[in-house]
Amino acid sequence: MWVERLFRDLCGHVMAMTDLPAGAPAGFMDREIRSGEGWSERLGEVLATCRVFVPLFSPRYFASEMCGKEWYAFATRAIYHHAKHNKPADAIVPALWVPMPPEQLPGPAERLQFNHRDFGDRYVTDGLYGLIKLRIFTEEYERAVYELAKRIVSVADTAAISPSRPVDYRSVPSAFGTPGRGPRPLHITVAAPTRHDLPAGRDPAYYGDMPQDWNPYHPDAARPLAYVTEDLVRSLNYQATVSSFDHDSGPPDAKQPPSRPEILLLDRWALRDEECRERLAAFDAEHRPWVSVVVPRNQTDPETRAADAELNRTLEETMPVKTGQGRAASRAAARGVPSMEAFGRILPQVVEAAAQQYLRHAAVYPPAGGRHTERPRLRGPMAGEPGTTHFLSETHENAPDAEDLDDSQS
Repeated sequence: MWVERLFRDLCGHVMAMTDLPAGAPAGFMDREIRSGEGWSERLGEVLATCRVFVPLFSPRYFASEMCGKEWYAFATRAIYHHAKHNKPADAIVPALWVPMPPEQLPGPAERLQFNHRDFGDRYVTDGLYGLIKLRIFTEEYERAVYELAKRIVSVADTAAISPSRPVDYRSVPSAFGTPGRGPRPLHITVAAPTRHDLPAGRDPAYYGDMPQDWNPYHPDAARPLAYVTEDLVRSLNYQATVSSFDHDSGPPDAKQPPSRPEILLLDRWALRDEECRERLAAFDAEHRPWVSVVVPRNQTDPETRAADAELNRTLEETMPVKTGQGRAASRAAARGVPSMEAFGRILPQVVEAAAQQYLRHAAVYPPAGGRHTERPRLRGPMAGEPGTTHFLSETHENAPDAEDLDDSQS
């Protein structure tokens, strides 16, 4: 009841501050009515077209896997926008339903650059729930909601985030990771040439001064893939680092237990260099199942399209293990990912596969205090999943389609 009142008040302010026609919906609220036909499709459409996402921060919100899926589905749109235009699109406007200390927030929420004190000191100490419940705080509530609506309208105008193809958000991962755990480490390694050591005839437009500057999806993307990958991984509640696959910072000794899961972004053109090919072959011969390989294969790149068969043959000869083993998603990623959107869809599965292998092979440190002889038991019934997501939107028709993986990669 209180959340619905907040939603109505916000919509009223947004209508007054914009030129939306009378009767048009200013926003959409997920009321957790998840029965009946078509609710998932409707939610997917709104997540793909809304211009601003407004999560109501509370412990129950961040304990909800469904809310984490909705957050991730929207956050990837902002990442794609940044990748294509090389301009950040900060379109998440958080609201404090109840106050939460920063250390209790998952990584994606903690990293938001947002000053809640602009909405009033009482709002910071009591949250919207405290203000809306107590009549003595009516004035503070009205101020907070008005300022929140102003911020929503401003962000909608300045971020101008592009709509995307609707996805079944139930199939996407949660942005919050495992409840109660902070961001997990993950490393991204790039094996690619620089513009200074390209194979003969290779277009330098896809490269920069460092391997990390490699941009395989040029010209559709304006941002290097390593940093797009870093953003996507961080949106999965990982703490990512990036380096190049060179003499100084290659993967650690496979005989030692891993310290983190890893993703290797591989440019097949790098295999034209004999020394790099030998190092990658040696890497493939080592037992490193916690390292997942992703091979972008931009089919709009005429040079890559012309050399595709030869590049694939060299890759399979150099890295037969990584291209032929692992989960279906890992094998598809190693065979080639044709577009930025396809890359974003398959990456969470590849990250999950690397993380699972890392857990199997990492060193185990038993807790201090001796062994427990009796298995601990839960007491009482398990609580149902809490949390809701709320977001304001203006829908756009005719959202452009994202390219699908081809049949061999599905």
